[in-house]
Amino acid sequence: MVAHAPPTLDDLGAAAREAARVLARSSSNQRADALLAAADLLESQADRVVAVNATDVAAAEADGATPTVLDRLRLDAGRVAAMAAGLRKVAALADPVGQVVAGWVRPNGLRVEQVRVPLGVVGIIYENRPNVTSDAFGLCLKAGNAVLLRGSSSALATNGAIVEVLGDGLAKAGLPVGSVGFLAEASHESAVAFMRATGTIDCLVPRGGPSLIAAVREHATVPYVIDGDGNCHVFVDASADAGMAESIVVNAKTQRPGVCNAMETLLVHRQIASTFLPRVAAALEGVELRGDEATRALLPTAEVATEADWATEYLAPVLAVRVVDDLDAAIDHIARYGSGHSEAIVTSDVAAADRFTAEVDAAAVLVNASTRFIDGEELGLGAEIGISTQKLHARGPMGLEALTSVRFVVRGNGQVRR
Repeated sequence: MVAHAPPTLDDLGAAAREAARVLARSSSNQRADALLAAADLLESQADRVVAVNATDVAAAEADGATPTVLDRLRLDAGRVAAMAAGLRKVAALADPVGQVVAGWVRPNGLRVEQVRVPLGVVGIIYENRPNVTSDAFGLCLKAGNAVLLRGSSSALATNGAIVEVLGDGLAKAGLPVGSVGFLAEASHESAVAFMRATGTIDCLVPRGGPSLIAAVREHATVPYVIDGDGNCHVFVDASADAGMAESIVVNAKTQRPGVCNAMETLLVHRQIASTFLPRVAAALEGVELRGDEATRALLPTAEVATEADWATEYLAPVLAVRVVDDLDAAIDHIARYGSGHSEAIVTSDVAAADRFTAEVDAAAVLVNASTRFIDGEELGLGAEIGISTQKLHARGPMGLEALTSVRFVVRGNGQVRR
């Protein structure tokens, strides 16, 4: 039996471009049916997917992968069921395609509308987590897009098995299997080619760590949306309710410290530092504190914070702490060290809250709430493809609307320009 070579990026791209044209005229119900069929197939073929995944996990373990990496890579029946549930949830979301964003009539009788349309072909380049394969497919398809996927070498077999199932779901709904393409090649050269697939990929979304983001910034020639670092701050103002502030700080740091919307730096107004810092330090059990001189005077067990600490996304139970003189100093600190992800203020001063929300430059700004809420599902978007720290096309949690663009549709009755 002759083994067939996996499709090349050019092959996948040609199929995706053709599929995108079909998807653009497909109905919302047809795309939802494909998602539901794929969900059912994932559950019915869970044993096969988990068995394939076991080979990837064993190879990664033999290569010395860390427990965290292995956990992200590993699938079991419960995780496959969660992937299927995610597809069903996306299928039930409101469809943005065809939504009229704005409309007006010109004096000459022309009727002008801005209408949401799919982006076309979305490229997802990601690391390690096989669940991204089904999540990205679901969101892109719901918004009428074909998707090209390029995962990491550690999950090649798993991602390939998942994409086969997703393709079968597309076929059952009468949609082209080329709507989902998987590049089964994990070399550096293939990644660069993926990032430079101009004319094939309309929008690239990287899902991974700093090295992947840096590679996209260096090599990509296709438009991209950066799912960036989360060096998030919480500023506790002088007027803050101490109990509320403690609850928010503890939640923002400890509820899940290894994610991009966890707090990494705590800023405390000097007027309340002597009472608040000892209180919150006692509540931050198991968190290593690194503070400035004023913080360490109040918390002698805190480590010395270096300049690098203020700019570090720890993704771990480590917290940088600084005492600031006022709101201006807090905003200045965030402007210097923040990554533009999520920033929070705890205050009972409406004027301070208004200044913070107006002047802090971030994708999300919170007043009296934990940074952990900056998530597509928590904000009512239903699901997200990532959290953009850029300013163009999409910013903040990227739900279905971020996977669409707008088109002007102009209707007349014979008007000509004079």
